[in-house]
Amino acid sequence: KPAVVSSTQASRDWNRMQSLLMSLRKCCNHPHLFPAMHRVSERLGETLATASGKLAILDRLLRSLFAGGHRVVLFSFFTSMLDILESYFTERQIPYVRLDGSTNPAQRSQNIDQFNEADSELRLFLCSTRAGGLGINLTSADTVVL
Repeated sequence: KPAVVSSTQASRDWNRMQSLLMSLRKCCNHPHLFPAMHRVSERLGETLATASGKLAILDRLLRSLFAGGHRVVLFSFFTSMLDILESYFTERQIPYVRLDGSTNPAQRSQNIDQFNEADSELRLFLCSTRAGGLGINLTSADTVVL
């Protein structure tokens, strides 16, 4: 006999599933996206890169790309992941600029111009997928990482 599910129950189930999928996406990016995991990593003495396989691979990839003179645009869906990446690149003394929804129009234009300058030392442009989808021209970039 088929089960009857109310639209309210189906909606709640759908919302729970969406929440679980979002948590799994965060988990795949970096465990520090969960505050409790950040504290565990600190106790274990993990660095930002060793706590995340994805960031460890990104580190190796970027080293290779920068050694070859490439300019990289790195997109992230989560601005909280951009925060983690900012901490990591600051720690590693890798110059970058960032664009997300909180970037004001003047700073946005300045970041784009600074990155596109021919003699710029900037090799890395961090960008949220929502803010970077429209109206930016990063012609100096030759590599995109999603």
